[in-house]
Amino acid sequence: MIRKMTKWMLAYLYLGVVGDRNSESNQQIFVSNLFSCIGYSLTLVLGISAAFGGEMVLSISLFSACFLFFLSHQIHRFKRIKNTYKISTRIIFICLLFLMLYLVYTGGHANTGPLWIYILPPVAFFFGGLRKGLVNIGLFVILISIMLFYPGEVLLNTSYTHEFKSRLIYSFLTVTLLFGFYEFSRQKFITFMQKLSDQFERQAMQDPLTLLPNRRAMKDYLEHEYNRAQRSKVNMSLLLCDIDHFKKVNDLHGHDGGDYVLQNLSALFTSTLRKQDKISRWGGEEFLFLLPETSESDAHFLAEKIRKKVANHIFKYAGKEFSVTLSIGVKEVTKNISVDKAITAADKFLYQAKEEGRNRTMPKVVHAHAD
Repeated sequence: MIRKMTKWMLAYLYLGVVGDRNSESNQQIFVSNLFSCIGYSLTLVLGISAAFGGEMVLSISLFSACFLFFLSHQIHRFKRIKNTYKISTRIIFICLLFLMLYLVYTGGHANTGPLWIYILPPVAFFFGGLRKGLVNIGLFVILISIMLFYPGEVLLNTSYTHEFKSRLIYSFLTVTLLFGFYEFSRQKFITFMQKLSDQFERQAMQDPLTLLPNRRAMKDYLEHEYNRAQRSKVNMSLLLCDIDHFKKVNDLHGHDGGDYVLQNLSALFTSTLRKQDKISRWGGEEFLFLLPETSESDAHFLAEKIRKKVANHIFKYAGKEFSVTLSIGVKEVTKNISVDKAITAADKFLYQAKEEGRNRTMPKVVHAHAD
């Protein structure tokens, strides 16, 4: 029995929570479900109590609030409605707002109704955030201040002492200030953690030396582009290039000189490629190029353009001038050739280029492009 009740309660609280939403939205849905459960349970009990006590107007108001709290939960069952959590939280807050105004107006049971208004600040800030929460709370304070301090208490259906009115407002503002500060700190912390997470994500997906995407990031690009190419039935090609005699560069100019070459080559590659192309540092002195909507012939033409541009580029480091060359392997990804197979084939062509003398693109392709 207890297990069934627990299972039912969890299903109730998690209604509307889905994995494709962000954690903040799912948290709001969970809390709104919890609040609706507490809200309609409490207002139902209070409504019944008011009905038996002969306070019919109060009873009807509480039963109306009970219905709205229940509705705020059930709306998650309508899957055709978008952003049900926003509608749900608004129903809860508006219902709560008018219920608090009504309790201040009537005094509730034995004039204790105004004591419930302290529920508003945490709900307003949690569902609306700091700015919207302050606006909503400010509006509420203005309304109840007018009701409480209007001459002759003509806007009230009960009577409060001046001391009670003033202390109610002061204490409510104090509670609002405390919850507002908490919400401000919470949002600052969330923003800080998000920035930190984004920074770590960038570091995890970026080569620190060249600032190009690393192998891990490129694998994500490759998977995404391969799926898109298969759906759209378009071409997609890969270039795998390696700096010829890079060890000699390090021996002659030191590792700092080698890093200088890698950084400048990365900038050179980036300026040569099209906007849709992707390039990554695949490892060491190897670079992998992803060329969407590009046939193998066009990829070979682009590879040759890059190779010649690099060969003609003069590097200047520590007062010395020198140049480097590239060996490049090209392979088109097709329906029958996966990304992994294409990379393996491009790697074989790369080493074939090195075996045949370096500073060349393989396989050899005859095309009609003019230099």
